[in-house]
Amino acid sequence: MEKLIIEARVNEYATRTRNRNVPWLSAEIAADAIECRQAGASIVHFHGRDATGAPDNRFETCRDTILAIRASSDILIHPSLGYVTVASSFEERFGTVRRLSLEGATRPEIAPMDMGSVNVDLCDRASRFLRLPGSTYVNPTGMLVDLAKNFRAAGIKPSLVAWNVSFLRLIEAFRDGALLEGRLLVSLVLTDRIMIAGHPGTEQGLDAYLMFLPRDGSVLWAVTYIGGRLDALLDKIILAGGHVQIGLGDYPYVEDGCPRNAQLVEWVAERARALGRDIASPDEVRAMLGLRPRQPAAA
Repeated sequence: MEKLIIEARVNEYATRTRNRNVPWLSAEIAADAIECRQAGASIVHFHGRDATGAPDNRFETCRDTILAIRASSDILIHPSLGYVTVASSFEERFGTVRRLSLEGATRPEIAPMDMGSVNVDLCDRASRFLRLPGSTYVNPTGMLVDLAKNFRAAGIKPSLVAWNVSFLRLIEAFRDGALLEGRLLVSLVLTDRIMIAGHPGTEQGLDAYLMFLPRDGSVLWAVTYIGGRLDALLDKIILAGGHVQIGLGDYPYVEDGCPRNAQLVEWVAERARALGRDIASPDEVRAMLGLRPRQPAAA
């Protein structure tokens, strides 16, 4: 079995209300990324944020974050495209990443492609009604075609995000149409608590995805669990050959004493080793995904 890839999802749009360790500013994200690398993470996923925690997807913010990370770490970098903070046009989604890709020092190795649109509704279980109906994450197929072509031209590996099985079917269609090449990195989204957009965070929810994934090794699949703990599924993911995406961006882990992102990574790494599976380094992930070799640091 291949070594385990651990991706640290350090902030997303998480507040500090429940866990004050969520990093927001570039220096904070970089410090977290370096800690996570030392703990066993090979990829860091971040969203640009400002001092108030508001989304900040400006080129300058992402540039400063990436440069700060690379000054002290070889961890692979996976920034956001902006999610619902930008309109759904191709240019607004790709503009920042295009500028980042023009220089080797700031080019991310990975960038996300959510392979379809999804209603990001929040359901209040107490009142049995939608707390926030009507929010839609729009990813038109035409825009995804443009992203796939431009990611390839920029030398960036797409992280293909699936919120349900229909997203996997579009991934298959893109591969059949030669829009995706090489080994694919697919993120399987599970959701819990107030978010009901993804598959439930249960074995059945995960199995429903796995039934539709190829068994020929052409896909590296990882699990993102938004709004829930990975405890009950972690052993299953590790032993089934999957990979883990975890961080305070998805769940605050208050009941564990409000840990830092690196502590979550360390927990996953220790459990994997206990189960007999080694942890992949960034260079090993490069080889697994067919990424270009790491560039030496400038003198």
